[in-house]
Amino acid sequence: MSQQRITEALSSLFSSNPIVFWHDADGEFAFSVEALKPPEIDLLDLDRTPWLQVKIELERAGRGRRFLLYSAKPEPDPASDWLLDVRLRSKPFRADSASILLEDLGLISQQLRMHLKARSKFLSAKVRVDRLKKWVTPNDDADDLDRKMIAVLVKADQPELPAILLRLFTALLQDGVVGLDAVSKLWTDVVANDLDEAFWLLVAREMGYQDVAPTLRDLLFRILVSDFARTVSGSCPAQLSHFILGNKTLAANASVFASGWRSHMQHFGSYDALSSAVGRELGLAHLIAGLSAEDLAETMTFEEVERRIIQDIKGRIISGGGAVMDSMHLLIARRRDGHWANKLLAHSSPTTQALAACYDALEAAAAFFELKAKFDSGFSFANAEAGLESYQTELFRFDQLYRQFNHAADAVEPMGWALLHELRERIENGYSGWFVPQLGSAWSKVLEGDGKNGGGLLSSWKVGGWTNQQDFYNRHVKVPLDAGIKRVFVIISDAFRFEAAEELVRDINGKSRFKAALTPMLGVLPSYTALGMAALLPHETLSYKQNGNLDLATDGSVVSTVEQRSDQLGKHQGVAIKTDDLLALGKDKGREFVRDQRVIYVYHDKIDLLGDKQGSEQETFDAVAQTLIELNQLATFIINSLNGSLVLITADHGFLYQDSPLDEADKSTLGDKPEGTLKAKKRYLLGQGIGASPKAWCGNTSVTAGTTPGDGSMDFWVPRGAARFHFAGGARFVHGSAMPQEIVIPVITLRESENESAKTRAVDLSLLGSSNKVVTNKQRFEFIQTEPVSERVLPRTVLVSLRDGETLISDELSVTFDSTSGLLDERKRSVMLTVKSGSYDKTKDHFLIARDAQTKVEVVRIPLKVDLAFANDF
Repeated sequence: MSQQRITEALSSLFSSNPIVFWHDADGEFAFSVEALKPPEIDLLDLDRTPWLQVKIELERAGRGRRFLLYSAKPEPDPASDWLLDVRLRSKPFRADSASILLEDLGLISQQLRMHLKARSKFLSAKVRVDRLKKWVTPNDDADDLDRKMIAVLVKADQPELPAILLRLFTALLQDGVVGLDAVSKLWTDVVANDLDEAFWLLVAREMGYQDVAPTLRDLLFRILVSDFARTVSGSCPAQLSHFILGNKTLAANASVFASGWRSHMQHFGSYDALSSAVGRELGLAHLIAGLSAEDLAETMTFEEVERRIIQDIKGRIISGGGAVMDSMHLLIARRRDGHWANKLLAHSSPTTQALAACYDALEAAAAFFELKAKFDSGFSFANAEAGLESYQTELFRFDQLYRQFNHAADAVEPMGWALLHELRERIENGYSGWFVPQLGSAWSKVLEGDGKNGGGLLSSWKVGGWTNQQDFYNRHVKVPLDAGIKRVFVIISDAFRFEAAEELVRDINGKSRFKAALTPMLGVLPSYTALGMAALLPHETLSYKQNGNLDLATDGSVVSTVEQRSDQLGKHQGVAIKTDDLLALGKDKGREFVRDQRVIYVYHDKIDLLGDKQGSEQETFDAVAQTLIELNQLATFIINSLNGSLVLITADHGFLYQDSPLDEADKSTLGDKPEGTLKAKKRYLLGQGIGASPKAWCGNTSVTAGTTPGDGSMDFWVPRGAARFHFAGGARFVHGSAMPQEIVIPVITLRESENESAKTRAVDLSLLGSSNKVVTNKQRFEFIQTEPVSERVLPRTVLVSLRDGETLISDELSVTFDSTSGLLDERKRSVMLTVKSGSYDKTKDHFLIARDAQTKVEVVRIPLKVDLAFANDF
C-alpha cells in the first residue's frame, strides 16, 4: 500500500471523525507514521504515552483538533482496554494490504484478513484484483474468494466451476492437437498462485471427485465416463466402472457440465476433440460393441457411441429390409437432436457433418428397401397411362431414394470410414441390379405394345391427361397470359428430373408466401437438350435443319443458343436470359429488364453441365443437391425482387445415373452405324431412312416431338432399358432414350399465396402427464405433437430445460417434433433431463421450459417443485 494511499485513506476517515485508532500490529509503519499522517492531525503514540495522559490530552483539546492514536501492537481485548470509551466513539484504521483489500473488495468478515494475506501472490497484481472486484459480493467466504480467484486466473466467463473447467480443459487442445497430459499456462498460473489445492477442494465439493494425486486428465476421464454411465441403458461396461464418480448426486453436476460443454457453440469443438481422444484411450469402440442402439439411445458422450448406433441400424436394415423403418425413425430423430449428428453443428465440424449424413443415408436406405419389398415381384403396366401414373405417383421414389442415399454416403467418404460400404453395395444391387432392369423390362412392353391391342406408346406418343413437351407453351404459359396474368417466368433447368422436382416442391411448400404444385409432362424423344429446349419455346412449327449440327428451328428460325431463343420469344413479347446474368442485374436493373416483357425464360444449367462430362459425372448427385438450392433461391429472387406472380420450373429432359461402373453387359453394341445416320450418341442415334433395329426402340420425331414430317423430322434409335450404345465420354450419367427417368418432365407451378390459410406455422406441442414435482436427479418428460406435420404445418425443434428464473438447473436438450403421422402415439417425444445437485426451496416454483431452437420463442412453461430428497437412491 503506497504512502499516498495511506494518507488519502486517513484523510477520508478524519473528514467525519476527530479520533482515529491505528493498530499496526506488525510495526510496519512505526518509523514513518509521522510522515504518513495528514499535516493537520495530531499524533499520539500509545506505546510511549500512558493511557491517562492520552485521556487528559484528548479532554483538554479544543474543538476542531483531531488525533491519530497509533500503536505498533495489536488491538487489546475490551476487558483490558483503558481507552475503550474513547475507542467506541472513534474509527479504526488498518494499513496492512489485507485490510485495505478487505475494504476495497467490500467484504464484511474481518476473519478474511488472514486468508487474503495467504493469497498475497494473487493479490499482488492490480489487474487481477480489478477483475476479482467485479465478482466479489460482501458476504463471500474464503471458498467463494478462492473460486473467483481461480476464475480470474483461467480467464473464465463466470466465477463458477463449469466455466473454470471449460477453460482448463479447452487449454488441453492447442493448434488442433490434444494433449491429455499437457500442462497449460492457465493451470501453471493456478499452481503458481497457490490455488491448486483450493481448486481440487472445489471439484470435490461440487462433483465428488477425490484422488490422492488428482490431475486434470483423470478428472476429464471421470467426468466423461460418469456422464456415459448415467445415460447408458443397463449396466455400464465393467472396464469403465473405476472411472465412475462415486457420489451419484454430485455426479449429476458432472453430467450437466458435459452436456453444457458439448452444446456450447464456441467450445463444442474442444469437447469433440478431447472426448474422442478419451474414447480412443479407453478402447470404447470395443467395449460397447455388444450394446444395442436402444441401449445407447440417450448417450451423447462419445463419438464411438454414434458409430455403434449407426452400425447397429445398418445391420438391421441389411437383415430386415424396410420393415425396420418404423422402429428406427424415433431413434434416428433422437440422435439428430443430440450432439454428434446435429446438423446445426455440421457447418463447422466435418465429423458431425459425416455422422449426420450417415443417418440421412440410413433413412434413405430403409425407405428404399421398404419400397422394394412392396414391389418385390417386379412391375407390370396395363398400358402407357398406367405406367406413367405409377411412376409419377410412387416409382420415382426409387430414383429419389437412390440419389439421396448416394449423396449422403458420398459426404461420409472423406472421413475414410467403412460404415456404409456394405449397405452401399446392397443399395447399388437393389437399384442398378434390380429396379432399373425390372422397370426397363416392363416399360419396354409399354413402349412397343403387345401386338394385340394396337401399338405401344412409341406409335402415338400420346397419353390421356398428359401434356406433351412440345405443347408446354400453349398449355402452361399462353393460357394464364390469356387469362390476364401480367407476366410469366419460366425457369428451365437442364436435366432437372421429376424426382428432384418433387423434393423441391416439398421444400418450397415449407416456406410461407409460396405455394408450389407439381404436374408431369411427357418429354420429347430422343430426350436430349437441343430438342427439349426447342420444344419448350412458343412455336407453330418445329423442325430439324439439314446442317452439320442438326440444329432445331422453331417457325423456321434456329434456336440453338440463348440469344436465338430470346429472338424467338421476342415474337411473343418475351425474352431469354441465363440465371447468372439475371441474378447479376439485381433488383432494380432486373425489374427494368422484365418491365416490357410478358414472358421471361431463365436458363439454368448445373446437373447436365457436370453430369455430361466423364471427368465430373461422379458429381451428378451433388449437382442435383446444388440445383435444388439454386432453383429455390432463383424463384425467391423472381417473386420477391422482380414481383413475379407466376413462376414455372421445368426441364428439357431427365437422366439415368448409376454409381457403380458399367460393364459390357450394359452396352448395346450396334456394330456399324446404319446408313443414313447423322448423329450418334450414347443414348440415341439420329438419321433419315435408317430403318429399325431389334436392339433398339425406334421411331420418328414427327410422332415423339411434333417435328414437321419429312425433311423436318428424324428417324431415331434409342437403346432399350438402361443400355448404352457406347461408353465414350463417360457412361454413368446418360439421357436420350425413353426410360421414365428421362421422359417424365416436371412442371412446377409456383405462386405467391395471399391466403392466410396457406401460410406456414410451426407445429404445436404440449406436455403429457400431470406430475408437478421433480424428486430425482434424472427426470423424464414426455411431450406430444398436437397435430401432424404437413405442407403448411412445419417441424419444430425446441430446447428443453429446467430453470430457476433464467438460471439453468439442468442440462438443456433439443427435441424435434416432425411426425407426419395421424396417430397420437407416433407423435410422442420424450427427453431425460439431469438436474444439478444442490439445495432447492421445496415451496418455490421452478419451471420446465421449452424454447424454439431457431427463434428462441418460449412454447412451453410448466411450474414444478424440485425436491431431491431421494436423489441418492437413483
